[in-house]
Amino acid sequence: MTGDTTAKAGCGCSRREFIGRGLSTLGATAALPLFLEETRLALAANALAGFEPEHPERILVVLELSGGNDGLNTVVPFTNDEYYRLRPTLGLRPEAVLKVSDEFGFHSNLLGFERLFKDGEMAVIHGCGYPNPNRSHFESMKFWHTGVPNAPEERGWLGRFADAYYPEPKKSYIVNLAKEQSFALMSRVHSPVVFADPEHFTWDGTPEQKEVFKALSRERVSGNPSLDFVRSISATAGESSEFIRTACAEYRSKMDYGYGEIGVDLKRVAAMIAADSPARIYYVSFGGFDTHVSQAGQHGGLFNRLGDAALAFLNDMKRLGRENDVALLMFTEFGRRVKENASLGTDHGVASPMFIVGARLNGGFYGRHPSLTDLDEGDLKMTTDFRSVYATMIKEWMGWDDARSVLKADFPTLGVFA
Repeated sequence: MTGDTTAKAGCGCSRREFIGRGLSTLGATAALPLFLEETRLALAANALAGFEPEHPERILVVLELSGGNDGLNTVVPFTNDEYYRLRPTLGLRPEAVLKVSDEFGFHSNLLGFERLFKDGEMAVIHGCGYPNPNRSHFESMKFWHTGVPNAPEERGWLGRFADAYYPEPKKSYIVNLAKEQSFALMSRVHSPVVFADPEHFTWDGTPEQKEVFKALSRERVSGNPSLDFVRSISATAGESSEFIRTACAEYRSKMDYGYGEIGVDLKRVAAMIAADSPARIYYVSFGGFDTHVSQAGQHGGLFNRLGDAALAFLNDMKRLGRENDVALLMFTEFGRRVKENASLGTDHGVASPMFIVGARLNGGFYGRHPSLTDLDEGDLKMTTDFRSVYATMIKEWMGWDDARSVLKADFPTLGVFA
């Protein structure tokens, strides 16, 4: 083979198009032409010889609660009369709340959260959001994914962080447990490994595609940066998929992750950590939080699964001796309105709490809880910019001081890991 990216493959398409079609099934960065054009930037970063991150052993696990979780029925202000006035049906009675302070407690099904908080292993950050909020799921989640609200951005905040923190292409540095890659992981340098089910995590290209990638993996450096970078991916894709299938299939744990998909996914993350995966960023999602109708029943089931899974995951890290290496960050794209609706649910709102779980943090409440009387057209007002939480994870946890280069502005950290 030559370095000519316009040569025709067996499918009749250009070689670049052919490679792109194959790589899309391997979890490569979504926009492959852009990815290839930016390869020069990744290769230039390799010139930083001897670069070593401050905490190369640390792992950041991000859990997205998709749909807009209702923060007021997650962290319940059980002494606030306005809460019960606006939620005469949905408001959790004080006797049912898992109290963790004189003012706040968790939903009765969040037993795992209660245990983590009382053990000093959970930080709850009140009132998280961003200026000029958008109540569209798509738009708001995009802003959380990019970390740049109300502005165009072509990469995700975790992708930009990975590019800055480890500017050399690194095999399987980012893992996304999902059917499709999250935009939060869009990177110039790193190609996330994306899978939903490890048992079916294989590449099923056509015979012609397989032959091309087989040839790519055998070839020496061609001098063409784009093809050399693709060759690097093709040579390791099979190895990565085999590693993940084996790690997940062979993992055994006595921890009770509960039932449902979030427990399964966090257990898979634990399996990869136990198998010494090179990944330092894991991203998982848990949906179902768009509770417009009959919220009480939906929340009960969701919180049973979420609390059990989070507690089991940290306990598994302790069993593995990795609890000091791992932190779990949880967020949702927006909260819900304060007043319950006529369908015994809640509609799209603004601010909602974020959660950090880990053995090395200073547990407790951070930030100021939003007022329930000083509202913005029925919505809680943001009291903590979510980018302060991102900055905390970047600077305090991962040890990268230049959070500004990732978040495009300066945001105060919270002292969670101080």
